[in-house]
Amino acid sequence: MKLALLRHGVTDWNLEKRVQGQIDRPLSRLGRQQLAELALPPSLAAYRWYCSPLLRARQTAELLGLKDVLLEPALIEMNWGDWEGKILKPLRRKLGDSMRDNESRGRDFRPPGGESPRQVQSRLRPWLRQVAASERDSAAVVHKGIIRCIYALASGWDMRGESPVDFAWDAIHQFELTPDGELCDSYQAIPLVKI
Repeated sequence: MKLALLRHGVTDWNLEKRVQGQIDRPLSRLGRQQLAELALPPSLAAYRWYCSPLLRARQTAELLGLKDVLLEPALIEMNWGDWEGKILKPLRRKLGDSMRDNESRGRDFRPPGGESPRQVQSRLRPWLRQVAASERDSAAVVHKGIIRCIYALASGWDMRGESPVDFAWDAIHQFELTPDGELCDSYQAIPLVKI
C-alpha cells in the first residue's frame, strides 16, 4: 500500500528561515502563487487524503483542489518549544556546544519545551496503522519534520547528520506501508505537475 506525503507551501517564516513548529502561520503570497502553478499527479487522484490541522497545510490542500480531506492531529509539525520563531543559524552560534550535543542525538534531539523526532514517530505510529487498516493508498499534506520522521522510520536513518536523501520540498514523497502499518525501506520522489 502506498503512502504519499506533500509538504505545505511556503510561508513568510520559511522565507525568513524561522522555525515554525506548531505556530500556525498562513501561506505567504509566494507560496500561494507557486501552488497556483502546480497540480497533483493524476496517479494520486484515487488516494484518500489527510492533512495536518495547521493552516499552512489546510491552505495547501485547498489550493491544490483536494476535496474531503481528513484533518489528522497526529500530522501536526514537531513541537519546537522555546525555539519556535527563532532562526536556527544564530541560535546555533549562541548555544555553541550545547546545541551541537543536542543535534548529535539524532532521533532524541529535543528543543527545550518541545518534542523529539522519536516522540513524533511515536505519535505517528497509530495513524500509520490506521492508514494501513483502511487498505487504501493514502496521502497527506504535512510538514518537513513529519516527512523526515517518516523517512527515518522507513529507512532506519538515525537522524544524525545530513539526511541520506536530498528532499525536494515541492515534490510528493512516496513510501510503502505493510498491512500492519510498518514502513518498508522504499522511497520515491514524484514531481508535482506544472500547469
